[in-house]
Amino acid sequence: MTAIVDPMSVVFRVDASIDIGTGHVMRCLTLADALSSKGVDCHFVSRELHGNLIEQTRLRGYTVHVLPAPCDKTYLAQEPPYASWLGVDWLTDAAESSSVLRDLNPEWLVLDHYALDGRWEEATRQHWQRLFVIDDLADRTHIADLLLDQNLGRQVSDYKSLLPEHAHCLVGPQYALLRPEFAELRPYSLMRREAGALRHLLISLGGVDKDNATGTVLRTLQDCPLPEDCTITVVMGGHAPHLDDVQAAAATMTWPTEVVINVSDMAKRMAEADLAIGAAGSSSWERCCLGLPTLLLILAENQKQIAHAMDASGAALILGDPTQLDKLSVRWESLTQSHVLAQVSKTARSVTAGNGSEIAYELMQKI
Repeated sequence: MTAIVDPMSVVFRVDASIDIGTGHVMRCLTLADALSSKGVDCHFVSRELHGNLIEQTRLRGYTVHVLPAPCDKTYLAQEPPYASWLGVDWLTDAAESSSVLRDLNPEWLVLDHYALDGRWEEATRQHWQRLFVIDDLADRTHIADLLLDQNLGRQVSDYKSLLPEHAHCLVGPQYALLRPEFAELRPYSLMRREAGALRHLLISLGGVDKDNATGTVLRTLQDCPLPEDCTITVVMGGHAPHLDDVQAAAATMTWPTEVVINVSDMAKRMAEADLAIGAAGSSSWERCCLGLPTLLLILAENQKQIAHAMDASGAALILGDPTQLDKLSVRWESLTQSHVLAQVSKTARSVTAGNGSEIAYELMQKI
């Protein structure tokens, strides 16, 4: 009689909020989808912060164990630097998370949170078997068995003093966690770039864009010499606080401009765009996979390293932060010459092929 083998169990501890943005949850959902397709049982533990993606995660088919909304601000003076993103102090979060993990006892805990470090991991470790940390900062210790940092310019040596000796590291954008449709659409996207014409501009500055960089971009573009037949698509998240302003600005644009919300076909939209204005976050690797030339905006301190590394490598063109957009109309023609965009596309496509989730799954099975 054949023995019944229980599926691998994985719990994700990750949050989204107005301050955190949506990128951490979205890349965890990407990994969860890849694992689920292999029969892995995935759960999420997320705090009820303003701008969370708890309901969206449930709609993707996952059980979400909700940690209560924060009730005070006493944690603000604590470390690490992003401690305030947690909404509570780390000890409280560890205790509340442990109450969930104790019952689930997952084979893997996936931790994607700038506000948590080795102290939290030690406090919860009796309730999970192995730890997979997703990070971008290399600024705090972990007791991880596996760490993934998908950023260009990052080196394994950056984590040497922050991890135990046995830890496995996946470092670089070749390991970026992208949904399978990006790899699937890659051949089509790269083929259509041979024409080199600028007909469709995509603007995507994160699911939240709390400072309304999108509105600033639209108003700045009015003074830029875009082709007469150009069309513009703006992608926003449903929790974006300045959505009304962006829609109003779009209605006044010289070129046909649509604002779309909570899209489910981002890969297709990127593949059919000729140029993007995007934030230097995790969506950078989606654009690279599809060879989409990008003008990069820095919207947060933790995006500076990515933006400058991509600009230095030629995989994107840096604009700076939104306060520097007043120079865009002067730079527009030099930035968007067809041979410039063609070269950026060629470099960008070499950054990642979009199969990071498969690589991570295979390593999780071996460790």
